[in-house]
This record gives sequence, structure tokens and C-alpha cells, in this order.
Amino acid sequence: MPKGIFPIPYPTNETVRSYAPGSPEKIELKAALNAMKSQEIDAPMYINGQEVRTDNKQRMAPPHEHTHTLGYFHEGDAQHVHQAIDAALNAREQWANASWEHRASIFLKAADLIAGPYRAKMNAATMLGQSKNAYQAEIDAACELIDFLRFNAYYMQEIYAQQPESAEGIWNRLEYRPLEGFVFALTPFNFTAIAANLPASAALMGNVVVWKPAYTQIYSAQVIMEVFKEAGVPDGVINLIYVDGPTTGDIVFAHPEFAGLHFTGSTGVFQHLWKTIGNNIQQYRSYPRIVGETGGKDFIVAHKSADPMEVATAIARGAFEFQGQKCSAASRVYIPDNIWTPIAEQLKADLGSMKMGSTEDFSNFINAVIDEKAFDKIAGYIDQARADGQEIMIGGNYDKSKGYFIEPTVILTQDPKYTTMCEEIFGPVVTIHVYPADDFEGILKTVDETSPYALTGAVFAKDRYALEYASKALVNAAGNFYINDKPTGAVVGQQPFGGARASGTNDKAGSYLNLLRWVSPRTIKETFVPPKDYRYPFLMEE
Repeated sequence: MPKGIFPIPYPTNETVRSYAPGSPEKIELKAALNAMKSQEIDAPMYINGQEVRTDNKQRMAPPHEHTHTLGYFHEGDAQHVHQAIDAALNAREQWANASWEHRASIFLKAADLIAGPYRAKMNAATMLGQSKNAYQAEIDAACELIDFLRFNAYYMQEIYAQQPESAEGIWNRLEYRPLEGFVFALTPFNFTAIAANLPASAALMGNVVVWKPAYTQIYSAQVIMEVFKEAGVPDGVINLIYVDGPTTGDIVFAHPEFAGLHFTGSTGVFQHLWKTIGNNIQQYRSYPRIVGETGGKDFIVAHKSADPMEVATAIARGAFEFQGQKCSAASRVYIPDNIWTPIAEQLKADLGSMKMGSTEDFSNFINAVIDEKAFDKIAGYIDQARADGQEIMIGGNYDKSKGYFIEPTVILTQDPKYTTMCEEIFGPVVTIHVYPADDFEGILKTVDETSPYALTGAVFAKDRYALEYASKALVNAAGNFYINDKPTGAVVGQQPFGGARASGTNDKAGSYLNLLRWVSPRTIKETFVPPKDYRYPFLMEE
């Protein structure tokens, strides 16, 4: 047990480096890119701290250069899922009983490792494996991940400090126990920081974890695990497996010690997992915690008083950074007709200046989408829009001969309920609807009712009354709501992230709210001088 109070210094957000020409970070990153691309890695699973290899090796390639081989990962099977669960449960007692400051120290050390010696390697792995440009990798794989680790440790200390009042003669205490069992972390391809945070945040609070990343993120997941091991995460606390989803799910969700799901991915998958957990509820030792952040059909709506250049920039950045492969990316836009012309002109100029190609050329703003399946799906939406008579205002071309490249595409529709205004595309495609400038109230109703999602959204206006009205009208339309800013780029400690409706459980990654889901509090009441007679004074007659 701790022998003192150990305050963690208040964290500050990691500074985003510029990677300007000639800067030390740019030189270091380019060297890391060259070194990593020049060798093929052998990526094992990690179970109970041991590297696990199989006879089933799967190839990894950059999405922007799919003929190049980055290496191979070892795909596992059902036995590896069982082994990972057993390893986690065997590690649970010692890890759960470890003093909180030692758990905090491990993940604070991981943050410093990423901020220092692993920064270039983490960013380079994300650039090569997930086709993120240098800036997108920096704000994700370096800065956001560092922030998650540091802020979460601080939030853990704050949570433990929250204690009940005590009356005379008694002492009340609140103990924040880890969950009884293991947590399953199922992580996405698009954010290296999320892939690391989902297992790390649960582990920080004393839980043991089975972690299954997206296959298209395994290249950078290897670096994450390398950092965790160097930081001192004990064997069995975080077990990294590469097993297909159905096989993993059949075993994990049937296990009596399954205690929680930490998920980021599609709404369809999350709903399926929730149903599976519900159907198996009688098998579990306790009711599992289900935490999920899923899809989005995120909006930008402009008022007639909005600045056209601000709106155009928000669309260009919000829709097309990382090829629109963010659950927060702007995907549907509503523009009043009085400011449409300058916005259209600026968008054409901005998108026309965006270069597309490999992440290794730092002048490219647009890179590749993650894989062929995503490419075909996104291209299908563009083709269907063209066939349906929608105007492809900008872009609309694509090519997968060398990499999975899709031009930044703007669709202009007269129908605010057209398919691409409603369905999540998860690619560099945004659909714009121009509405009568005096129908702001009506269009806000359309924004609220069009999509089942409620993740992010943005409103642009100079008129403060219009901003206030929109904030109230769209109160349930977005868990992260932006005023005069693009709907992407939430910062840990500043904008806790998550949405409701079909977008998830809104448990706000990057805040204390998320960490509360990974503890099971126990109230302890100690009475110093217990009574020795059952009789209360009211029983006495006059």
C-alpha cells in the first residue's frame, strides 16, 4: 500500500512539432522512414510477455504503395485467444494489488519514451502503415498518445481522491477496485493513439487486458507494444493478439470472466457485440462494462452571417485531412445561398492545390485510403452519386494501380436526404447542400433528423443569437460541438471526445469519465465505538 500522497504534476498538452524544412524533427523522421521502409519486420503476437509466432504469416504493405512489403505478422487462432485470456487472469491479482503510483509510473514513462526516443519511430510506423502524412501522424501517434498517458494518470489520482464525508464516530472510505475479470480492447486502424489508449486506460486502473487491433494497424501496434514493454508493463497485463474477429468474439464473449469491452469501430460491429454480450449475460460473473465509440455522419452548418473563407477552410481541413478517415470528419455540409459562391470558389482553389501521393513526400496533403476494401466502398459511393445525377463538383477520380488513391471529392446535392448526406462513407468525400439563407431554423431541424449518428458537428456564424439558437436546436446532435471551427481535432484534456445516439456510449476518452468505467467502487464504513445494545432511545417510555 502507498505510504504517502503522491501528487502527479498537472499535465500539459504535448507540443506539436512543425517538421519545417531543415528542422531536427524532420531530419530524424525522414531517417526513420528510410530505415523502417528498407527492412521487413517479423511481427509476433505478445501473450504473457512472450513473443508468439505461427505458421500463418500475413503481409503488411503501405496503402500508398501496396506492392512494397513492410513485413509480416503472425496470425493466431482460437488457442491463442484462450492463452491470452489465461495470461491476463493469471496476472490480475498481482496487478490489481499493485500500488497505484507504480501503475502511474509505468504509463508516465511510456509517455516520455514516445515524446523522446520513440517519437520518430512511432510517427514513421503510422505514416508507412496507415498512410498518414507527417502532421497527421504527429498529432495522433505522438501528441495525442502522450496526452492520453499523462492526463489519464492525473485523472486516476483525482478519482482516487474523491472520498465520501464521514459522520462523528465513523470513517467512510471509497475504494476504486479494478473490474473482476479481464477487459477486451478492440481497436481501429485510423488512430494509433486510440489503439494504444483503449488497452492502456483500462490497464492503468488495475485491469488486465486482451487487445485485438485492426489488422491494418498492426505495423504501428508493434511499436506501441515495444514501448509498453520498455516502460515496464508486467507480463500478462496487456496481451496483444492477431486473430480474426468471429473466432476471437466467440471465445471472449462466452468467457465467465469477461468484465468489459473497450471498443472503437463501426456502429454495426458494436451493435452486434452488444447483442452477443446481452445474449450471454447469464454466463458472466458480473455485468460487463460496455464502452464504445463508433461512427459519425458529422456536419458543418453555416449561417448567412458566416465568413465564407472560414467555412471553406473548415470544409477543406475537416473533410479531407487523413483522407476523411476520421470518425469526426466533416461529411455533410449545409451552406446558405447568400455565401455559397465565394465558398465554392475557395474550395475549388484549395482542393486544386492539394497534392496527393506517398507520405514520404512531405508536400503531399492527401495520401491513400487504408486498403482495397475501403477504396472500393468509397469509389462505389462516388459512382452511384454520378449515376443518380448528383453533381460531382470537385474530384471524383480514383486509382488503385499503385496505391489506394481517391481524389478529394465534393458532391453537390439538391436533396438534403440524399444517400451521401445520410450514410457514413469514411473517406475523402463530402456532400454539400445549399439552402435558402432565411431558412436557418428549418435546416437545423434537417441536420438533427438526417443521421442516426451524433458524434461531432460544427456551426459557423457571426450572429451570436444564431449560434445560441443552433447550440440549443442541435443539443443532442453531437457529443463534440464546435462553434466557428472544424468538427475534428479534439485535444485530450481540452475537448473530451465521444458521441451518443448511434455514435456510441459517450464515455469521453481523454477525461476522468472514461476511467470511471474501468473501476468497481467499494464503500467501506468503519465504526470506531460500535453500540452494544440494540435498543434505540425512542423505545423508552416517559
